[in-house]
Amino acid sequence: MAKEKILFEKELSWLSFNERVLQEAADKSVPVVERVRFLGIFSNNLDEFFRVRVADVRRRSIIEKEHGSETHAAQLLVDIQQKVLELQTQFDLIYKDVTKALAKHKIFFVDHTKLSKFHENWLTDFFQQEVLRHIRPIIPSKTRKLIELIDDNTTYLAVQISKSEEYEYAIIDVPTDEVSRFVLLPPEKSKVKKEVILLDDIIQHNLESIFRGFFEFDSICAYSFKLTRDAEYYIEDEIDQSLVEQMSESLKQRFSSDPTRVVYDRDMPSGMLKFLKKQLLISDTNEGLLPGGRYRNFKDFIGYPNFGRKYLENTALPALTNQQFASFDSAFDAIRHKDILLYYPYHKFDHFTELVRQAAFDPAVSHIKLNIYRVAKNSRIIHSLMDAVKNGKKVSVVVELKARFDEENNIEWSRVMTDAGIKVQFGIPTLKIHSKLCLIHRREGDDVVRYAHLGTGNFHEKTAKIYTDFSLFTCHKEITREVENVFDFIEHSYKRFKFYHLMVSPINTRITITQMIDQEISNARAQKPCGISVKINNLVDEPIIQKLYEASQAGVKIRLIIRGMCSLVPGLKGISENIQVISIVDRFLEHPRVMIFENNGDKKVFISSADWMTRNIEHRIEVSCPIYETSLKQRIIDIFELQFKDTTKARIIDTEQKNKYVPRGNRKKLRSQIETYNYLKNVEQNYSTENP
Repeated sequence: MAKEKILFEKELSWLSFNERVLQEAADKSVPVVERVRFLGIFSNNLDEFFRVRVADVRRRSIIEKEHGSETHAAQLLVDIQQKVLELQTQFDLIYKDVTKALAKHKIFFVDHTKLSKFHENWLTDFFQQEVLRHIRPIIPSKTRKLIELIDDNTTYLAVQISKSEEYEYAIIDVPTDEVSRFVLLPPEKSKVKKEVILLDDIIQHNLESIFRGFFEFDSICAYSFKLTRDAEYYIEDEIDQSLVEQMSESLKQRFSSDPTRVVYDRDMPSGMLKFLKKQLLISDTNEGLLPGGRYRNFKDFIGYPNFGRKYLENTALPALTNQQFASFDSAFDAIRHKDILLYYPYHKFDHFTELVRQAAFDPAVSHIKLNIYRVAKNSRIIHSLMDAVKNGKKVSVVVELKARFDEENNIEWSRVMTDAGIKVQFGIPTLKIHSKLCLIHRREGDDVVRYAHLGTGNFHEKTAKIYTDFSLFTCHKEITREVENVFDFIEHSYKRFKFYHLMVSPINTRITITQMIDQEISNARAQKPCGISVKINNLVDEPIIQKLYEASQAGVKIRLIIRGMCSLVPGLKGISENIQVISIVDRFLEHPRVMIFENNGDKKVFISSADWMTRNIEHRIEVSCPIYETSLKQRIIDIFELQFKDTTKARIIDTEQKNKYVPRGNRKKLRSQIETYNYLKNVEQNYSTENP
């Protein structure tokens, strides 16, 4: 069968994932404020999609054309645009439906053309006092092209200033970093009725006052647009330039890089659109020129405030205290007693930050090692590491400077940590470091005992509240020794290390996964218990997909939970009939990577930082860790089973990627994220009962 028939284009598969996000905004059973926020998530996802994935396809298309080869990438761009326009139409309809739903709860979006005299006067004062000082008009000219003057992913208003049928243009950015995008108008008559106006409309309402005295005009109008640029960066191999300097320079390239998308108000006058296209170097045939609704940058809606009753947003699920940590005087005593597995955000992330805090002053601790991919802007973890230095401990931190969209934050933290006396390393220039490792050396008697954390998610206090991720805490001698070897490999990549417990990319991940799939194939052919259950964010690596097809054809039952991209096509006769794929999109972002191999009844269970993508297997440092503690292994299996039985938020990934919900049939309604919380709550209660 032709390759394209048995593999989905990963970019189109990603758009299918974002459609699942949009389904949450459309779902009337979701609290209405959360529906608004899902619109923001969808928009933010799409921004990143154009900045990264569409930009990559555009570059491939240019290369193909220059070499006169087939135009596969060019056709893919057309397919992407068609799907994006389809999703944009859905988005606009859902937005209207959501605003109607808000109105039923007495929350109204109002625009500047429908204001009472009372609110007009109030907004004029509000604009003068709170907004005007942040308004910075840009006036393009023949020597100042707009493409060189504006940032990407910022909402702009293109202003047309008319005088005697002559037009001048100005650009205003909507300053959402300085003023909230959502302004609650003061009650005029009823305190029950909540009227919300967007910052865009406040500027529109005061448009004349911005330009009066500087331009003469008969009329003035403004329409929104947004530019998305290529987020790729190019690092020159300059011996006399540090990696920090190279990364700082490469980030500047993003500001001036080519646009991959311009979204504009479809009601924009033709003359204004023509002006923008010329200024932004957009041709009539450009696939990234997309008409849309009145407002841009819906990503701000992620933080949409709840102006109404509490039930308009999700009921909080208080993070659980791990009773094993709580039962001991120190985190080290708890880990030494038995391995601990946490599952965020159901468990408190504070358990990890507390481990680092204790390590910072514990007299027995001599060395702390950590690798950072993404951290919070005000990271308690890093502050504890700086405290550790003050207490005379060695602290080594590997910072990944190329963590996309977190580069500036990581560069700044690397400077702060270096100034504080922390040994900062930037790893291997050719490999992104995506593992989630922490290693602590602690003297106990005559021995130095290693304590390690291995996880599926970042050391990030904020995302740990909204991303689901596993964290393993262990002092297992062999595993912690191999964690030490990972840090040594990062520092001395020319050395050769063998790993017998961990899977470490790019050293042994591919071969180990392949061997485990092969073992399931052998077991199937020998009529022994076999099966593969995997949960990851993305599955696009072709060799692994082909190996899964081979396993399916051998009779191995394969169950996959894929949140995002899935190039594998399930259910193909004679190829993938034994493969089932679902995707879960709910209140928390599903982020952990888990592998379960039946292994003739002696199940092998791993947690991992790596998706099944070529980049994660061959071009990044990633770590997958086996779970040896029997009860923890069973816990992961139980949670996977709960998720695969989801009848509320699970969608079927089929041959057409239609995103149909898993049919409930005669089964009870099961929402896996809620059931997982209840399951873990019961685990913690049972621990307290069994260990009074």
